[in-house]
Amino acid sequence: MKKILALLLALICVQTVYAQKEYGLKFSSLINDNLTLENAIRLGLENNSAFLTAKQEIIIAEQKVSEAKFRYLPQFSLQGTATWYDLDYPMVLPDSVANRFLPGNGLYGDKDQFYGVGVTATQYLYSGGRINGTLKMARANLKQVQSRYEIVKNAVVLDIKKSFTGLLYAQHNAKLTQEVLALSEKWYKHPTGDLWNKIRIRALLADLKSKRNQAESELKKAQLAMLVSLNKELNSRVTIKGDFAPVKTDWDLPHLNLWAMEFRPELKSAIYALEADNIAIDLALSKRYPDVILNASYEQLGVNSLDDVNKQVSLAVRLPIPYNFSEQIAEKKAEQQKSSLRRAAIEDKIRVQVAESFENMLFWQTEVLDRQTAYNELNALLTQAAKNTPKTGTAPLEALQDYLQAAQGYFQAVRNNAVAKAELEWAIGQDL
Repeated sequence: MKKILALLLALICVQTVYAQKEYGLKFSSLINDNLTLENAIRLGLENNSAFLTAKQEIIIAEQKVSEAKFRYLPQFSLQGTATWYDLDYPMVLPDSVANRFLPGNGLYGDKDQFYGVGVTATQYLYSGGRINGTLKMARANLKQVQSRYEIVKNAVVLDIKKSFTGLLYAQHNAKLTQEVLALSEKWYKHPTGDLWNKIRIRALLADLKSKRNQAESELKKAQLAMLVSLNKELNSRVTIKGDFAPVKTDWDLPHLNLWAMEFRPELKSAIYALEADNIAIDLALSKRYPDVILNASYEQLGVNSLDDVNKQVSLAVRLPIPYNFSEQIAEKKAEQQKSSLRRAAIEDKIRVQVAESFENMLFWQTEVLDRQTAYNELNALLTQAAKNTPKTGTAPLEALQDYLQAAQGYFQAVRNNAVAKAELEWAIGQDL
């Protein structure tokens, strides 16, 4: 019993882990503090109108599939009529009132009213594949809509990942420039030396302060970009948290290309479009075949009462004769060829996108480690110099500027490394 419980618990944990990889409408838009990347993506999807619209399109397409399935079932109609007439000649009532025949005045004495109630059933026994083709077309359309939904979702996720990484970078950069400026002002609170030396020191301090102000401005822009990506009000307050560290991928290009061919929704959409064109050709060809229709009805009718009974069962064969049959076939085949060419073009484009993203990822995952090494060494040297070296002349300030430039270069590499990974994940259609 304990083993069974342990196995069930393990299965639940595995399902939970895989469920966390799916982004969906599972996050409250009221929570805006300390957003992780995953929650930021969920919040962004929850607020994105294009994503929500694509989700509604799936619901509509699913209903169309259900409607197409109903065409296999017999169609019933129940109708009752009450007719008052004054006729000099017999007539047939319109289709909207059951096509009833009225023989005219005198058949029922001086009565001028007629009543009837009945039920009719119509069943297609054979339709040349048109009903089945309609269902296949509805299912192909559903697949296309689902692919468009994935395309929209992937675009939203990529945009949020870029904004999230940009905001993390801006936060670290603003903190870095503030710390360097504070350290320089502490060292040179009362500059010494000759006048030329003081001028140089003031200019270097002003440059560090300008870089701090620029970093704060970039932070505000990054916060605004984050709000735009999340579709939040521009006066909202949102804070994020996440690891700002190098990332890497161990996969090779052939594996990534295989994944892209399997997971990219753009390619799936092109395949489903080609499938829909094939179905459209079959539907056009099906017009060469007749419909075999079974119809049955039961009705009670009369003047003062419903004592008279009519029953009938009919078997009908109907063959449509379209004038533009050959033109429709040619048109559908041209559309099929167009979809085939579009699919091939999309495959080539995806391979190029994967290759470019992969090379970009390889560069930045190597470059960021080189810059990290230099940053760590400079950080250690700066800590040692801050404790033991006298702060005279312009050399310490110039060293601070060099340290700031190297640190900013490392932070930019971390940002570019994370963005390259996000673009590679978009290019293959799934998270690594």
